Amino acid sequence: MRKLTVLALVLVFALGLTPGVISAQQIEDCTISFLTVWSGEDELPNWENMVQPFVEETGCTIEVESTRDLVPVLTTRVEAGNPPDVAGIPSFGAIQTFIDEGDVFPLDFLDVERMQSQFGEVWMELGSVDGTLYGVFPRAALKSLIWYNPKALEAGGYAVPTSWDELLETCDQMLDDGVSCFAVGLESGAASGWPATDWVEDIMLRTAPLEAYDNWVSHGIPWTGDEVRGAWETFGEIAGNGDYLYGGSAGTLSTNFGESVCALFTDPPSAYFHRQASFIQSFIADCPGGDALVPGEDFDFFLFPEIDPEFGNPGLGSADLFVMFNDSEGARALMDFLTQPDVLAGWLEGGGSGIATNLEFPLDAYPDPLSRRAAEALAQVDAFRFDASDQMPGDVNQAFWTGTLNFVQNPGDIDSILQSIEDVAVDAYGATE
Repeated sequence: MRKLTVLALVLVFALGLTPGVISAQQIEDCTISFLTVWSGEDELPNWENMVQPFVEETGCTIEVESTRDLVPVLTTRVEAGNPPDVAGIPSFGAIQTFIDEGDVFPLDFLDVERMQSQFGEVWMELGSVDGTLYGVFPRAALKSLIWYNPKALEAGGYAVPTSWDELLETCDQMLDDGVSCFAVGLESGAASGWPATDWVEDIMLRTAPLEAYDNWVSHGIPWTGDEVRGAWETFGEIAGNGDYLYGGSAGTLSTNFGESVCALFTDPPSAYFHRQASFIQSFIADCPGGDALVPGEDFDFFLFPEIDPEFGNPGLGSADLFVMFNDSEGARALMDFLTQPDVLAGWLEGGGSGIATNLEFPLDAYPDPLSRRAAEALAQVDAFRFDASDQMPGDVNQAFWTGTLNFVQNPGDIDSILQSIEDVAVDAYGATE
C-alpha cells in the first residue's frame, strides 16, 4: 500500500538559515515529487523539518509519496514515464539498474570540488559510478560500535582493546576472572539472528578486500568461499565460545537483542561489552535504572577493532541516498540543498538521529556527546559499506539469519550451514537474473 502525503508546507516558523545553506532563490511554479520509504510514523516528520528552510527560501512544494515497496514502485513509475523528481534510496545497489539504463541524472551541476572537500573520498566514491556523481548522502548511521560501561571496565582492571587480538586477550582475562565478556542477544521474533549478521559483516570488511564484500552482496562469490568462511570463523572466536557469552550460547539465542545490553549495567556487571549500532542508546535508557545513566560517563563505545591491518578499519552502517530522476530547476535546487554543511540541523532539531556525512557540519549541533563521538568516528573510517544482508534477496537474508543461530549453537557445523545458505542463494539470485 502506498500512502501519498502532499506537503504544502506553509510554514509557521523558520529555523534560522545559516549563510550558504541554500543556494537557490525563489522558483516559480515549483513542485518537486519525492519518493521515499519514510512515513509519518517514523522519519518523515524529520524530513519535513529538515527541508522547511528550503521550502521557505524557494517557494517549492514537495509532494511526498511513501511506500515500503520502493524499488517495485520506482520501477513501475519509471516504466510508465512518470518517475519522481527525487528519490530517497536505502542503498546504491537498489538503483544500479536505473543508472545503467540512463534513468538517473548525473549531478554534474553540483560544485564537485566543494563536495570533495566537504564529504571526502569515502562518500564521493560511494555516490559515483565510473567517476560520475549520481547520488548524495546527507546522513548516515554507524553500526561498527562496541558499547561498554567505562566505570565497570576500569573497576574490573580492564582496558579498551584496540585490535581484535587485544579484544580476545581481554575476553580471556575476563574468563579467568569468572565474568562474561560479551552480552549478545539474537532473539528478535521472525527476524531472530539479524544482530549476528552484523558481526559477520563487520568482520568480513576487516578480513577481506572491499571487492570481496561487494561481490558477496551480489553473489559474485559463494557463501562457501574462503572470504566468507573466514569471516564466520573469526566470528566464531567469540560467538562460538559460550564461555565468553553472558548466559552462554543458550542465553544468547533466547535473549532479546534490545534487552541484552542491560547486562552491562547490573551490579556487579553481568558482561562488559555489547556490539550494536548507535540506536542501542534508546534501549539502554529502558534498562532498569537506565534513565539515570549519563552518556559518555556510564556508557560509551569504541569502534569495532581492526583485525587485519591490510584492510584497515572500515565502517558498516546505513545512509540515506538521494538521486534525481527528473532534471528540473526545483530538483537541482533540492539536490544542492542536500549537500550543504548545515542541512542535517533541521533533521536533528525535529528529533531525528544520524550522523552528517558533510565534514563541515558542526559537532556542537549534535544532541549528546556520544553522537558527536560517533560523527568523529565516522569521519575516521577508511571506507564505508552498507549492511550486506539488507541488500540481499529476502530468502537469502532469512537463511543468513537462521544460519547464524545454528552457528552459535553448533559452530562445528559451519560447512553445512554455509552450504545451506549457498543453496538458497543460488535459487534466489538465479530467479532475479
